Amino acid sequence: MISADWCDRNTLEVAPDLVGCTLVRQLNGEILRGLIVETEAYCPDDPACHAYRGKTQSNGAMFGPPGQSYVYLIYGMYHCFNVVTEAVNTGSAVLVRAIALDQLPQALDPKYARQGNRVAAGPGKLCRTLTIDRRHDGLPLMPQHHLWLEHRSAQFQRRLDQGHHGLVQTTRIGISKAADKPWRWYLKDHGSVSKR
Repeated sequence: MISADWCDRNTLEVAPDLVGCTLVRQLNGEILRGLIVETEAYCPDDPACHAYRGKTQSNGAMFGPPGQSYVYLIYGMYHCFNVVTEAVNTGSAVLVRAIALDQLPQALDPKYARQGNRVAAGPGKLCRTLTIDRRHDGLPLMPQHHLWLEHRSAQFQRRLDQGHHGLVQTTRIGISKAADKPWRWYLKDHGSVSKR
């Protein structure tokens, strides 16, 4: 399991390191595992970061301890899941943009299940598929909260080191401020990435 200490690093190091790790969700008696295939970093001095203008009631989790979740709502309908990074009161996090699930939740609406490996290809789709919402905001990512992270498998790391997996670094998606920052990483040629 990934510890708070592992997340207590520069956000620009944690974001690419999370690609290839696993997001685990215990849901309705099932254990669902999703390979993280896309992330974005949001840093304290970053105008696109929710913490940029200071701490509020809605972004408070970003200023909490590393290794907890920050979940926010966009457009009044889509939740987005983030991993809080760096020291308490820093105000930074990594947005997990897409995962590749090893199996679909049994209770998933069939109209979404038809999307197959793209069912969690985007932050809103990820949260909808795994039933992650504001109730998970500010919770330590640990099994007792039914949501946690696991390190890259030895096999994944070996394939990455040998060049069989490639990490693409590019600019972030869907933001207007600091849109030129190359703070998005994704697994090259993976079918579950939200957008190439």
